[in-house]
Amino acid sequence: MVFLEFEQPLESLYDQLEQIKQIEAQGDVDVSAAIRDLENKIIQTKKEIYGNLSGWQKVQLSRHPERPYTLFYIQQMFTNFVELHGDRLVHDDKAIIGGFAQLDGRTVLVIGHQKGVNTKMRQYRNFGMANPEGYRKALRLMKLAEKFDIPVVTFIDTPGAYPGLEAEERGQAEAIARNLMEMTQLKVPIICYIIGEGASGGALGIGLGDKVFMLENTWYSVISPESCSSILWRSWDYKEVAAEALKLTADHMAEFALIDGIVKEPLGGAHNDPEGMAVALAKHIKAELKALKKFTPEERINQRIEKYSAMGRFQVKSDTEDSR
Repeated sequence: MVFLEFEQPLESLYDQLEQIKQIEAQGDVDVSAAIRDLENKIIQTKKEIYGNLSGWQKVQLSRHPERPYTLFYIQQMFTNFVELHGDRLVHDDKAIIGGFAQLDGRTVLVIGHQKGVNTKMRQYRNFGMANPEGYRKALRLMKLAEKFDIPVVTFIDTPGAYPGLEAEERGQAEAIARNLMEMTQLKVPIICYIIGEGASGGALGIGLGDKVFMLENTWYSVISPESCSSILWRSWDYKEVAAEALKLTADHMAEFALIDGIVKEPLGGAHNDPEGMAVALAKHIKAELKALKKFTPEERINQRIEKYSAMGRFQVKSDTEDSR
């Protein structure tokens, strides 16, 4: 197991538990009572730690190296997944995967960022940072799903769209903007889930839907805390302050009505019980697809437009105020 800095009290408890279990395996001493006490203490410590996480700590949890990624959820939740490749313009972007699969016998299109589970795969997947062709691939698949009246489910987990010169040369901003426009008008249901990091336009490129949900220990913002800190203070040392100021957690997003709900994670985060998280997420997706099926395509599109048009707060000054 990998423990983050604020999880150090748990690491020592797990070490003690492992040592006692080794003694039990030898069969010389009855240590069952000690094991029960330690397990209860671990649960209590988890409740204390995870019951009051800061914004920065949730950012750290969203990046946990053992946290499940898109491909894990696809393998656990869906059957008969067939991945489709390429944008028909440049090449196949490995940072975004997509294809058709079945969820309890119903065909859906699944699209998501994939970061990679080890160093080699992270390089292969470009750390989940998509190029323009990744977003154009996603749009191609969504239009294909629309043609056959198949709902779309997206999993968002990216530190941002790839910021390299070649990505800008191939139209990164245009690709993301076109996805936003097209997803607004897509005739089939779209459900989006932020399963890890939801950063900037990289998240928005596959993140506009009838319903947008965040897992409990994820974040969603125009910029990462480190980048915000480097811009405002010219140093990454203030990333914790930036994380609080950005109000990027799921609770904040729900409070601002920028998302439609929060999917609770297992105690300690999704990486503590990936299979349990997949079961809960599959159940949530099925319920939301069933609810969206009641509406006609026109109703869904209108609701989508109204939903995003209502986001944000502003004040209009009157002519008399201007003349003062």
